[in-house]
Amino acid sequence: MVVGEGKPYLGALVVLNPDLWNGLALEYELDPSSDGSLQNNRLESEVLKRIRSKLKDFPGYAKIRRVSLLLEPWTIENGLLTPTLKVKRPKVLEHHREAVNSLYDDGLV
Repeated sequence: MVVGEGKPYLGALVVLNPDLWNGLALEYELDPSSDGSLQNNRLESEVLKRIRSKLKDFPGYAKIRRVSLLLEPWTIENGLLTPTLKVKRPKVLEHHREAVNSLYDDGLV
């Protein structure tokens, strides 16, 4: 989910596929059971590189500059999706407030 309304740049909350996380973590020599592994700079850079390749034709103001990686899926049961599987943006922003704030904490412009 792209975030950044009223911020100097766009960021994204990226939910990784939990079934593929172990393999990805091992590929980057990370501990898949450690929450800190999701904040690994190399891994974040690789995810950001993949996102940027998909957005290469977008104007500069519409490009993602930071990502926050998550493992918890967004579901109807946890209140982050509607019954028709639409993202409840306000609920996601509230639930992941710290992750969103961390995208902008270091003053990167």
